[in-house]
Amino acid sequence: MNSSSIPGAPAPGPADGDSAERWLADEAERRGRSGPAGVAALDDLRSRSGIEFLRALMNGELPSPPIGHTVGFVLIAVDPGRVVFQGTPGREHYNPIGTIHGGWIATLLDSAVGCAVHSTLPAGRGYTTLELKVNYVKAVSDRTGPLRAIGTVISAGRQAGTAEGRLVDAAGRLYAFATTTCLIFDL
Repeated sequence: MNSSSIPGAPAPGPADGDSAERWLADEAERRGRSGPAGVAALDDLRSRSGIEFLRALMNGELPSPPIGHTVGFVLIAVDPGRVVFQGTPGREHYNPIGTIHGGWIATLLDSAVGCAVHSTLPAGRGYTTLELKVNYVKAVSDRTGPLRAIGTVISAGRQAGTAEGRLVDAAGRLYAFATTTCLIFDL
């Protein structure tokens, strides 16, 4: 089942009127709202549902994840079962053969699909990635422009959740896609 077949789910790709310039403005606005890098207290995680926790991160009410600062991406949108991260690849993300390292792409997708599962959890529940499968479709360079990893839940149960993700540019071109299985547990 793909995200376009989930009743009421937003389309997986860019919205009409999106442009690289608009995406860069969104990214700058989100960075401006982000809190300093840090790790949220366990009580903050336990006391909020997944969607509440992610929205608090996005709005700067909780510390922003250090990985976002290290790898250079931000949380752009959070809805139940759907999360969007954005990053703009740069030369600092290159591998030795002159393209963006696959780990950068995998990290962006892992964040989107894992947090999509997290967005469905009630307070007091957490998750961790059990499996991540990434397919690389198109090379990424520092000229690609901003990319969004759009994660959408396929299934979220009591002990396991699955999600899929797509890495796209503002024109809707697909660069990579991923699936994940997450273990869900009490915190």
